[in-house]
Amino acid sequence: MTEFLLSILSLIWLGILTSISPCPLATNIAAISYVSKNTENTKRILLSGLLYSLGRTAVYILISILIINGLAASANISYFIQNYIVKILGPALIIIGMFLINLLNLNFLGFSIGEKTGKKYADKGLIGTFALGFLFALSFCPVSAALFFGGMIPIALKFKSSVVLPFFYGMGTAVPVVLFAFLIVAGMKAVDKALVKIGKIEKVMKYATGYLFILIGIYLTLVHIFNMEF
Repeated sequence: MTEFLLSILSLIWLGILTSISPCPLATNIAAISYVSKNTENTKRILLSGLLYSLGRTAVYILISILIINGLAASANISYFIQNYIVKILGPALIIIGMFLINLLNLNFLGFSIGEKTGKKYADKGLIGTFALGFLFALSFCPVSAALFFGGMIPIALKFKSSVVLPFFYGMGTAVPVVLFAFLIVAGMKAVDKALVKIGKIEKVMKYATGYLFILIGIYLTLVHIFNMEF
């Protein structure tokens, strides 16, 4: 149970880190800006931020269900996961850490949502806001792809959790989005100041997490692959 709770906290942290990475950060701000332009209702703006986040979370859960349940359906793959997922985690964390500190780079082919499409869904009210979050979540970029497929999926596979752990990852991505909604309610000047601070904090958080992942990954690799004892 303790290990599962630690995994939940880890995935919330990965979700936050995903949300404030440059590419997702830009789409999150654009989305909240779209939905807040047509209303001055504070509660509606905050609700829109929450529904947008739930739309993103729905994507993470659906992808996790397809991957985890699909892999578990095969007896051979299921046996492989049960016996080797712990060994995979170490190298996976090292690779993610290398992405975070820019030692590795990848031109990830996702798809982007244009401004017209964003405004179109934003104009459809709260349901459109949920759909906007769903679509934006599909626009994976290198860092978000590494954190989701290389970090979240292996942990969820370890616990065979295709809904609960991805949900907490999605809620982690929601934290900055709801914060942006609060800032927009407070005024755009507050948003501008916050973005400058977030840009600085994000770089420190990303590098600190990257080095931590590499160290943990090396430890897990030495223990579970090379059978070293400390």
